Amino acid sequence: MRADRLVSLVLLLRRRGRMTADTLARELEVSTRTVLRDIEALSAAGVPVYAERGRHGGFSLLPGFRTELTGLNHDEALALLTAGSGRGEQAFGLGSALASAMRKVVDALPESHQTTASDAARRFLVDPETDLLARRLVTDRVPGTTMSEVRRAVLAGHKLRIHYAATGQSPRWRTVNPIGLVTVRDRSYLLATRAGEDRTYRLTRVLAAEELPEAAERPNQVDLDRIWRERSARFLSGSDHVTVLLLVDPARREELLDTALAVRAEEPDADGRLRLELIFQDARHAEWALWQLGADAEALSPRSLRTALRDRAAGLAALYASPAGAGREARRPAADRRVTGR
Repeated sequence: MRADRLVSLVLLLRRRGRMTADTLARELEVSTRTVLRDIEALSAAGVPVYAERGRHGGFSLLPGFRTELTGLNHDEALALLTAGSGRGEQAFGLGSALASAMRKVVDALPESHQTTASDAARRFLVDPETDLLARRLVTDRVPGTTMSEVRRAVLAGHKLRIHYAATGQSPRWRTVNPIGLVTVRDRSYLLATRAGEDRTYRLTRVLAAEELPEAAERPNQVDLDRIWRERSARFLSGSDHVTVLLLVDPARREELLDTALAVRAEEPDADGRLRLELIFQDARHAEWALWQLGADAEALSPRSLRTALRDRAAGLAALYASPAGAGREARRPAADRRVTGR
C-alpha cells in the first residue's frame, strides 16, 4: 500500500506542481505526518522532491522529472478517464483507488496528449446525481471499513462474518462463504452461500463485517453473470410478487420503471401509449407505483389492482367534494352518522 501511495504522491506533484503537505494529505487520505515521512522516503530513494518555505510554499519536483510508467494511446486513456468520471467510482469502496489510477493514466500519456485527453473527458458526463426532473438518484453508501472487510474476504476466498439487518428482522451475526460482489442500478450486493444454500445480501444492510482466516467453501472458478441471472429469476418468481399489464404515457416510462422490479414485455400501443408488463414487489407496491402517475398510467390487469385504484380515487374525490374541513365526516359510513344524529 505504501508503494502505491508514494507513486500517487509523485504523480500529484507532477500534475499540479507545488502542493502543501496538508493538501497532499487530503488527496491521499492520510495524515500530514505520513506525507512528510513519504517525502523523506522519496528523497532518500533519489526522487528530486524539494521544499519551498514561506506563505506560498510547499513541495515540488525538479522540472523535467518523469516517472517510468507504461504508456497508453489517446483513446485508451480517454476511455478510462470517462469510465472513472461517473458515480461508479464509489462501487465496492474503490473510490480512492480509482482516483490514484486516473492520475497514473494521465501521467502515462505523452505530454502532448495529456491536456487533450483530460479536456476531452470533461466533455462526457456519466450518471450524474440527478436526472432532468431534478430527482436525486439514490446510491448505496456502505461504510469504508465494512466494505474493505467484505472485499478482502471475497478476493482472498475466506469466510466472512457479517452483522446483517434483514428486512423486518433484528440484526444478527451470520457466517457466510462469499462468492462475489455485484452492483446494479447503484445498489450493491454480496453473493454468498450459507449452510449450503444460496444467499444474496444487500450491502447497505451489512452493519459490520469481519474477514475470517478459514477458507470459504466455494468453487475456484465462478460465472457471476450466470449466477446473478439465476438468482434474479428465483427472486422474481416469489409468491408475493404481482405481474401488472398496463398502459403508460411514454414521457413517464422511466419514472415507472424506476419503481418496478422487472420488465417482462414492452411494446407501443395504438393510441401512442406504451403497453408494459411489469413485476412489482406485491399488490401494495403496484398500487402505490401507479397512483404516483395519476391519469398517465392505466392498469389493465389484474382486476384487483384496478378496483383498488378506483376505490382510492373515489375516496379522494369524496374528500374534495365536501366543504373544506369536513372531509373526515364525509368519509364516515352513513349508518355511523345517523347514530350520532348528524
